[in-house]
Amino acid sequence: MSKGKWTAALVLVAAVGVGAYYAWPIWKPERAAAQPVQPRVVPVDVAVAQQRDVPVRLEALGTVTPIASVAIKARLETVITKVHFRDGALVKAGDLLFTLDGRQIEAEIKRVEAVIAGAVAQQQQAERDVQRYNELLSKNATTQVTLNNAQTAVNIARATADSNRAMLENLKVQLDYTQIRAPISGRISAANVKAGNMVRPADATSLAVINQMVPVYVTFGLPQRSLPELRKALAASSASVVAVAPGDDRAAKGQVSMIENTVDPATGMVLVRATMENKDELLWPGTLVNTQVVLRNEKAVIVPSPAVQVGQNGTYVFVVKDGVAEIRPVTVDRTFDMQSVISKGLEGGETVVRDGQLSLVNGTRVAPRQDNPRQDKPGA
Repeated sequence: MSKGKWTAALVLVAAVGVGAYYAWPIWKPERAAAQPVQPRVVPVDVAVAQQRDVPVRLEALGTVTPIASVAIKARLETVITKVHFRDGALVKAGDLLFTLDGRQIEAEIKRVEAVIAGAVAQQQQAERDVQRYNELLSKNATTQVTLNNAQTAVNIARATADSNRAMLENLKVQLDYTQIRAPISGRISAANVKAGNMVRPADATSLAVINQMVPVYVTFGLPQRSLPELRKALAASSASVVAVAPGDDRAAKGQVSMIENTVDPATGMVLVRATMENKDELLWPGTLVNTQVVLRNEKAVIVPSPAVQVGQNGTYVFVVKDGVAEIRPVTVDRTFDMQSVISKGLEGGETVVRDGQLSLVNGTRVAPRQDNPRQDKPGA
């Protein structure tokens, strides 16, 4: 080896020795043993599993239908003279809606009344004749035929009067048809005709439609597997219904009033009808609503749904105990309002991790976040 290479090697060995000399006090085994590595602490959001009464309910999409709906039509062929309501207004049973032209009927009534008066006068005259002929016949001053003819005249006059009285009653009924009144209370549609329009009984289009608004029906379908529990709840009068219209955070309440008497074999669904009070008209006929049928309430343990995780072995939660997260297998019975009902695995009162599970394994040390003011309220 040449002299230059020997010199470079000696310089390198000297540099390594100097570095090791100064680094020894820092990395010596005694100091490394004196400073063990601290375990990692993961910040998480937590909640407390609670045991309380929770509803057992079924959910479905329902349709609002009126209990009563009446299409208003004319019974006469005549002209509308006046419309008495405002389009879309609330009307009460008996309110006047339309007035039709009834002058022709009024004139016919006067004619028939005159005919009745004449028939009554003829009947009275014939009755006087019968009385006089009876006196004359007792004195042999007239014949039996004359008396019989007088009695026939009485019968004819009486029949004429009775026939025209019946006609008069019919005309009065027809005159009453010129005043079209609301048969039920509810909200009326826009009038399809206005004053001056000709109307006929055979017209396909109704004058207006009245829908009863208080109460209303909500009709929805449920799978046949839910039928036994629903029938039990209906027998116990505990099957209440809550309906919410899209875009509205208010809920209408009611009771199940009818279960259809057959299950649709094509779909396996059974139709259910609920009667909703609807006093504030939250539900509008024809609207699709989210329907919840509450069958009963029962004690159960609930946790926020985000706390439940799904793994290869099923569902589980992380339970925090003494600052350490451990995996706890659980069985979820059902969910409602972002809450999970736990039927097995928790007893209530356990602290579970609601957020931050991606950084956890079994045995990881955790620290609840200090800015989590709702950790004691599951689902908050």
